[in-house]
Amino acid sequence: MFNSKTYIKRREILKKKIGKGIILLLGNNEAPMNYADNTYTYRQDSTFLYYFGIDRAELAAVIDVDENKEIIYGNDFTLDDIVWMGPQPTIKHEAAKSGVKNIGTLNDLEEFCGNAVKQGRKIHFIPQYRYDNIFTLHRILGIMSSRINNFASTELIKAIAEQRYIKSKEEIEEMEKAIEVAYEMQTSAMRFAKPGMTERDVMGFIAGLSMSLGSGLSFPVIFSRHGETLHNHHYDNIFQDGDLVVNDSGAESELHYASDITRTFPVSGKFTLQQMDIYEIVLLANLTGIAEMKPGVNFKTVHLKVAGLITDGMKALGFMKGNTKEIVEAGAHALFFPHGLGHLLGLDVHDMENYGENNIGYDEKQKRSTQFGLKSLRFARPLKPGVVITVEPGIYFIPQLIDKWQKEKKFTEFINYTKVNQYRNFGGIRIEDDVVVTQNGSRVLGKPIPKAIEDVEEVASDKI
Repeated sequence: MFNSKTYIKRREILKKKIGKGIILLLGNNEAPMNYADNTYTYRQDSTFLYYFGIDRAELAAVIDVDENKEIIYGNDFTLDDIVWMGPQPTIKHEAAKSGVKNIGTLNDLEEFCGNAVKQGRKIHFIPQYRYDNIFTLHRILGIMSSRINNFASTELIKAIAEQRYIKSKEEIEEMEKAIEVAYEMQTSAMRFAKPGMTERDVMGFIAGLSMSLGSGLSFPVIFSRHGETLHNHHYDNIFQDGDLVVNDSGAESELHYASDITRTFPVSGKFTLQQMDIYEIVLLANLTGIAEMKPGVNFKTVHLKVAGLITDGMKALGFMKGNTKEIVEAGAHALFFPHGLGHLLGLDVHDMENYGENNIGYDEKQKRSTQFGLKSLRFARPLKPGVVITVEPGIYFIPQLIDKWQKEKKFTEFINYTKVNQYRNFGGIRIEDDVVVTQNGSRVLGKPIPKAIEDVEEVASDKI
């Protein structure tokens, strides 16, 4: 945990933003894999961590704004629990570390909320993503389970999002700790992967590193010779000489702040000339995206700048033709770059997206596009100092998408399908860094992870 003063200050800011009523925050419970005592790896809810920092299951908290009072609810371990789990800190002890003086049992929480409902007091809560917590709110608030998220407090969502949007110095330090682990995951994968191995061989190795050096993975590893599949969680392919490997992975610090890094490398240690041509475009897009980030600039503007740069590169290689501005406005470039440039990063790898992507990434001035590719931009708003965001351009050759567009004669004025089809089995390339917006520009977080061609080849050739 951070110092208790950090959590006290965060809660004070939130109370001032909300003004009146009750803020109800539920922690996460253990989740069974196949029976009650065999659970998935536990992960506390990020909002609960942000305001209370207590990394323990079966807790809830109330911030009573009207009474200027905070209460942690939970049940102390019984003797039977201690036999199996060992001695555990009491709820009172855990609450004190968060700067909270008042505690109660989970039954007390139900009674408190029941009385608040009878009194007609406003109870603010955020959208729920776990069904057990949905059922808890149904029980203690009397709202139908299927309609719980319809009653989530927009006022609370906006207040928390505004507060968590800007990262403090101590939060950035935690993310850099997570990037230190990601550095080891990325460079070890480059050295470890060899023709004849399966993707699982390497994925398991770097997943183990994330656990031994931090708190484990920040999301399931994307590690594949089929880099054209953006979120490929299938690990049974066998590496062949000449393959490119996309490694999109990240770790959590001990306080659960995330890293998210992507590198693409040749399994044999050397890029082919064709691979170099495409890689250089993606690398320039990555560097340009980072350089364009500064306070006041809309991230959507940065995305479109990068889309134009990718278009220019693909035109130079003969894959596209025509006016770059017209190509990007039409969305023809999305055949090769079908996703957004990046997303917010913090306690969540896609920070705060459980509040609703449009609530976080868009506002009254920035409306979400319906255009293929651009609609997948998760964040479009103006950047501010302290915002941490990923920059992850890519170029992909997706056979099914190529076939669909070609059959529909889509964008034939812009796309050279004859050339494109020569690269049907190319795969994909993505390069991603975690970047903080500074007062005058931006800074890539953490120890530099090899991404220039010569640097990647040097590491990937140095096999373990």
